[in-house]
Amino acid sequence: MELLPAIDLRDGKCVRLRQGDYDQETIFGDNPAEMAACWESEGASRLHLVDLDGAKVGRPVNLDAVRAIVERVSIPCQLGGGIRDEASIQLLLDDVGIQRVIVGTQALKHPDWFREMAEKYPGRLILGVDARDGMVATEGWLEVSKTSAIELTQQYAGLDLAAVIYTNIANDGMMAGIDDGTLRDFAELAKTGIPVIASGGVTTLKDIEALLEVERQHPGLNGAIIGRALYEGTIQLPEAVALVQK
Repeated sequence: MELLPAIDLRDGKCVRLRQGDYDQETIFGDNPAEMAACWESEGASRLHLVDLDGAKVGRPVNLDAVRAIVERVSIPCQLGGGIRDEASIQLLLDDVGIQRVIVGTQALKHPDWFREMAEKYPGRLILGVDARDGMVATEGWLEVSKTSAIELTQQYAGLDLAAVIYTNIANDGMMAGIDDGTLRDFAELAKTGIPVIASGGVTTLKDIEALLEVERQHPGLNGAIIGRALYEGTIQLPEAVALVQK
């Protein structure tokens, strides 16, 4: 299983939100590139970047901070937040140097377009599925749809996607661990054949052990994003990396 430290960007700073609420923000650093270098030095093999401003307005915003990160580290980076047209995909992949881009809102609202992009950029797109009570949330988590997370993912089974990232918003940033229902969701998503990256609620090494147990039964679950737990010290990245490499 690959562990991906998260760097959430807002106003060029490294921040974390609670349950995606922009009014519940904690700033963890003014220099995201330094933070990225720290996670690389501690064993990260990939970084998960989120443009929170971009998610809100529907286009990439924190490009200067993202460029600085990509230039600073040698490990690949993936980015989500506000990627809703092909111009943004091209900009991030070809100009900024992002390895994989995450598309959420448009995959729900414009499935034909998402299929076209997935075929045009094979292995470079990630389906971002953010859910509240099992239903897909969009527009930077500001709206909740009537489509379930499982249904949306199954719709794209068979496409050459890099992964699907599933986030239970209720768990995200709350430091409360991963609940059993979310673990079952990860297992169900892994059956689609698309590689699954778990996100939201990874708080201690016990959560990683629980994910590893799901992975043993469902090898499609092969990644986990860790955010606030790293910044607040409830998980030490070198220990977590050692655990998944056993």
